[in-house]
Amino acid sequence: MVGYAFMGAAHSQAWRTVNRVYDLPARARMALICGRDAGKVADAADRLGWDAYTTDWRDLIARDDIDVVDICTPGDSHAEIALAALAAGKHVLCEKPLANTVSEAREMAAAAAVAQAAGVRSMCGFNYRRVPAVTMMRQMVADGRLGVIRHVRATYLQDWIVDPQFPLVWRLQRDKAGSGALGDIGAHIIDLTQFVTGQRISGVSAVTETFVKERPLPSGSSGLAATVDGAGPVDGHGSVDGHGSVDGHGSVDGHRPATGLVTVDDAAVFVARLDGGALATYEASRFATGRKNALRVEINGSLGSVVFDLERLNELEFYDATLPTAEQGFSRILVTEGEHPYMSAWWPPGHIIGYEHSFTHEMRDFIEAVATGADPTPSFADALQVQLVLDAVTRSADLGSSWTDVEPALATVAA
Repeated sequence: MVGYAFMGAAHSQAWRTVNRVYDLPARARMALICGRDAGKVADAADRLGWDAYTTDWRDLIARDDIDVVDICTPGDSHAEIALAALAAGKHVLCEKPLANTVSEAREMAAAAAVAQAAGVRSMCGFNYRRVPAVTMMRQMVADGRLGVIRHVRATYLQDWIVDPQFPLVWRLQRDKAGSGALGDIGAHIIDLTQFVTGQRISGVSAVTETFVKERPLPSGSSGLAATVDGAGPVDGHGSVDGHGSVDGHGSVDGHRPATGLVTVDDAAVFVARLDGGALATYEASRFATGRKNALRVEINGSLGSVVFDLERLNELEFYDATLPTAEQGFSRILVTEGEHPYMSAWWPPGHIIGYEHSFTHEMRDFIEAVATGADPTPSFADALQVQLVLDAVTRSADLGSSWTDVEPALATVAA
């Protein structure tokens, strides 16, 4: 695995757990973890359960005893690592979004197609597909329980950078992250809604905004936390770990830190049309004060509606319009039964699971696909299509919200 921060920890827990929960045709051995800082990656290897560590991702590629490379780095290194791993015959799991640009994503999808022909598998890590309630939601739509899909309504709201003195971490820099809220969390709801409905976004009209355009430079960062001038981790509310405070003018203990420009969006809002005829609205923001990890999707159809809320991830709300009028109303479905997706290996009904389990389910599906020679989803081609939507949203916002078609994943040649 390359990377050991937020996603690295989530993936590590899943790799540690998956074979202890599910009976699979292969077992995962956590052989080698990679990070640039020798001290930190050594600590991560011990803490997260890896056999050994390295500071050069090429070491993973070179080792004959490694079959899978799991990429949990910032987006600016996804393409280079994935392309090298596929060329070396390694199966690849890559975190979302697939790349920072459409051209990188196209190259990765093309390389994955070539590798697939040689029996090498690849998958992009959109983990929310693996929440049991989301998978059940997809089944309900596919089974026709909602009838003709007319509306899709999706939001993903966070507030972890609402403080203007939160440092300029890599997620706020275009050259490292590719985009801001749009690619970081907007990519999730784009993939999730397309997965659930079976329809793809064909065109968009968008607006993006950067509310805070300059921030203090961090002296260190990990995951969603950072430090300013060595004073300690900023907690998102202006305080600095008991060692000092941000005074509202950017100073920490009387010292004004150096600043840098924010080069990504803080929020993105767009309307879209899906290729099956549905109309959709999307909102992704890291400035929604009070919202910590609020992902919500509602699907309205001719025969009913279904709602998923990540902060209540063991539940669905379902409205069945085929019932007699006197019996209609949103009902709560607790998705914890053994026959529900992924739940047979967990606990008795009513014993809920959490965020980390979505990654365990992701590793389960990936191991099973690799071991049986199946093609895992979402593929790099699926992830490329999400990248094309992100690109269309950016282009639309740059053009004053003009209607912008999503480019086809496959280039066509006019006859």
